[in-house]
Amino acid sequence: MTTACFPRAVLFDLDGTLLDSAPDFVATCNGMLAERGRAPIDPAQLRPVVSKGSRAMLTCAFPDLDAAARDALIPEFLQRYEALIGQHAVLFDGVAGMLCALDAAGTVWGIVTNKPEYLARLILPQQGWQQRCAVLVGGDTLAERKPHPLPLLHAAQAIGVAAEDCVYVGDDERDIIAARAAAMPSVAALWGYRLHSDDPLAWQADVLVENAELLQLASLWPTRPAAPAQP
Repeated sequence: MTTACFPRAVLFDLDGTLLDSAPDFVATCNGMLAERGRAPIDPAQLRPVVSKGSRAMLTCAFPDLDAAARDALIPEFLQRYEALIGQHAVLFDGVAGMLCALDAAGTVWGIVTNKPEYLARLILPQQGWQQRCAVLVGGDTLAERKPHPLPLLHAAQAIGVAAEDCVYVGDDERDIIAARAAAMPSVAALWGYRLHSDDPLAWQADVLVENAELLQLASLWPTRPAAPAQP
């Protein structure tokens, strides 16, 4: 019988997993809509697509525009978001305690996000994570982004921990796809952003967790599969 312990390393998605950034994105979209004489967006309409990225959010805010017209708005979207980043965003309930539990256990943790790296780095000092976050990989850091496994493998290599000894935590299917492709145990963060049609059970994460506070318990973390016994 073995005692449950925390993983050697944990990698997190950012938006929808650690940070409830939806209020910042609502403010960003509403600034763009107001400038064009349009009505503000309902936060409940935007929230489910935040983890899908800027194109999905602009599709939600400007459903009448075609894809090319919406893509042309991405630079403005990112510029406006950068100007107000962190003004309305908060950590999800239980995240602060979870990170403290990992720190106390000596677990190394970092962030792998599809958010542009320069924007993700602005979050670190706002949350006091400059020294605590061991690695940060953004969506434009490498040639590939999630659901490709490269960002997760790169982060694991950067902190000197084998991928199978890390755990990846994310709120979107592509997070779990990336983890599985990297042979990295995964946690589906059910407290994050999801479309009504999303089925987290179908993602095949190793563990599904309802709220971050539960991850203060070592027993809930997935572990590296044990090697088969030798005959």
